[in-house]
Amino acid sequence: MVATEKRYRVIGTSPVRPDGTDKVTGRAEYGADIRPKGMLYGAVLRSPHAHARIESIDASRALAMDGVHAVITAADFPDLGNDPVPTIRGPVPASYAIEHIIASRTALFRGHPVAAVAATDPHLAEDAIAAIAVEYELLRPVLSIDAGLEPDAPILHDNSLAASIDGLFDPVDGRETNVARRVVLQIGDIEAGFAEADVIVEREFETASTHQGYIEPQNATAYWDHEGRLIVWTSTQGAFGVRQQLVELLKIPYSRIRVVPMEIGGGFGGKIPIYLEPLAAMLARHSGRPVQLTMSRAEVFEASGPTSATRSRVRIGAKRDGTITAAEGRFGFESGAFPGAPVAGGARCALSPYAIANQYVEGFEVVVNKPKTAAYRAPGAPQTEFAVESVLDELAEQLGIDPLEFRLKNAASEGSLRAEGVPHGVIGHREVLVAAQGSAHYRSELHGEYRGRGVASGFWFNAGGESSAYATMNPDGTVSLVTGSVDIGGQRAGLAMQFAETMGIEYHRIASTVGDTDSIGFTGNTGGSRTSFATGWAVYEAAMDLRTQIEERVARIWELDRESVSYGDDGLVTGPGDRSMSFAELAARLPATGGMLQGRADVRPMAVGPALAAHICDVEVDPDTGKVTILRYTAIQDVGKAIHPAYVEGQIQGGVAQGIGIALNEEYVFDEEGRMLNASFLDYRMPTTLDLPEIETILVEVPNPGHPYGVRGVGEV
Repeated sequence: MVATEKRYRVIGTSPVRPDGTDKVTGRAEYGADIRPKGMLYGAVLRSPHAHARIESIDASRALAMDGVHAVITAADFPDLGNDPVPTIRGPVPASYAIEHIIASRTALFRGHPVAAVAATDPHLAEDAIAAIAVEYELLRPVLSIDAGLEPDAPILHDNSLAASIDGLFDPVDGRETNVARRVVLQIGDIEAGFAEADVIVEREFETASTHQGYIEPQNATAYWDHEGRLIVWTSTQGAFGVRQQLVELLKIPYSRIRVVPMEIGGGFGGKIPIYLEPLAAMLARHSGRPVQLTMSRAEVFEASGPTSATRSRVRIGAKRDGTITAAEGRFGFESGAFPGAPVAGGARCALSPYAIANQYVEGFEVVVNKPKTAAYRAPGAPQTEFAVESVLDELAEQLGIDPLEFRLKNAASEGSLRAEGVPHGVIGHREVLVAAQGSAHYRSELHGEYRGRGVASGFWFNAGGESSAYATMNPDGTVSLVTGSVDIGGQRAGLAMQFAETMGIEYHRIASTVGDTDSIGFTGNTGGSRTSFATGWAVYEAAMDLRTQIEERVARIWELDRESVSYGDDGLVTGPGDRSMSFAELAARLPATGGMLQGRADVRPMAVGPALAAHICDVEVDPDTGKVTILRYTAIQDVGKAIHPAYVEGQIQGGVAQGIGIALNEEYVFDEEGRMLNASFLDYRMPTTLDLPEIETILVEVPNPGHPYGVRGVGEV
């Protein structure tokens, strides 16, 4: 490990997480554990066809069943119109938001909801959806990028709806298209760069759709209280994101919705979108009782968001000395049934680990009759960087240069331009590559005819965004710390550690909890590797606010001017002479000296620290079966500053396991009618401990100057 110079008391240690005991003993409450009084169970009727026009829906038999309290269809939701609305991946017609949740005119993927029911028990709910009669006109499905680009391909959406949205479904040669959006990034002169090259390699790659693989399926429980306020309990990566989407879909004010995030059994980006929450809310409104919906595992696979399948063409040229002169990437992404593939993320990350004077990157997305894609751990980047890194390996081989040395020669550093023309700030790619070269793994020998060693670099830009933190000082010397970030990877511990470090008190004094939308200020999703950075900033500022208030209170107790009192990093307040008061001593005196103190912060930090990594992998291939066995794996990563090193290592190891699954085992398999053939954990082959070696990690710490403790996000790169 490359250590930073500053020494910390709490940061850099690995204390026990506050939620650990409840989770391993089964006491923790997840989304489907909530049981409001009088709760009904919901079920969703889903299209059995990948592409079909809905001619009629007859729910009379279901409604007549004893114990069925509500049946809803798209007709029960507000008409959103087709004005453009912003999304994280560009504007789309407003109607797309509700059409994704429940189809009104056309079912666009197998599993697309067309109706939902609420009944007194889950078995009755299943019987009720079976009693709903739907007439379909079957349409030819579009199941791949190539099929979607054919001149005679069925057009999934009425392109005229997007006429006012720049870049969405632009016509090609005067005809409608399934190409939803294009992104072009360019610096330098690409043709001049290739003219300088002595060696040029051009290759094409394909990747399949894969799922995040979280253990807990999607769920939502909704209830309208006596004041007409909607309360939703759900498994989500962002309570405020759920609230915002419900405001838009149901057309009710923010103040009339409270979202309570429950413990989350994994997300990896897949629990940022909503699927069941609007259906549960509408069923609860129609029935007058709380309603809970939970997806089955097959529904999770068929109707939540996987990654995009992709097709990539990459061309890179280099001089004999190993200098890359030009790089070009053209990346096609499947969107699923609605626009929103991570084209921009993939395009921005593809070449970002390297300093290349001439770059051209083009990305586009194609709508197909499959579930709409969702974020999955650095969305878009693994697919494009896989293609780039593969071409780099072949170039290094042709040039006779060690693959790590080749990457080091072309490594981006501070000031290097990315494809979008933005210069890198302080980054640690060179330090990472040097650490990889010096690692025991890379220096070890590898023997065997069917054994090989691969290396690759990776980049993720990370995110900032809004976060809030409230810290209440208690008379017993403890602190109640409330933040709005859903805890997926130990954030409650990591945030409490940053707060304790700033206050100069012990970690065990902090009770760290996640608030709902009524108890904490707006906080963005736990995603984009933003939480330890952005919410870490919020807890730091809340601590600094509390320190200021403590100085003011102690000055009043001592009857001194505020300027003569100072709160130190050791948690001790000092004044003139030998005067001092500890944090705990002041806490005990708060009730009698003016009441409790609370530090508050609402921040939006912008100085995000991008993350870079290099991985080394040894494999053995069985020439008869093609089976690949991972022999050894080492991940080297610039983590900025490891707040909780054990959790940082866990994040890296988890990412490696998912990457191995995507590379070797996992993919969505469809038949020609658009039916997913492996919609279970039995058939969708995720790696287990039997498939993986011990994953070694090397943490390199190049602090992010845009954070008080040097934090960079670590989960996605």
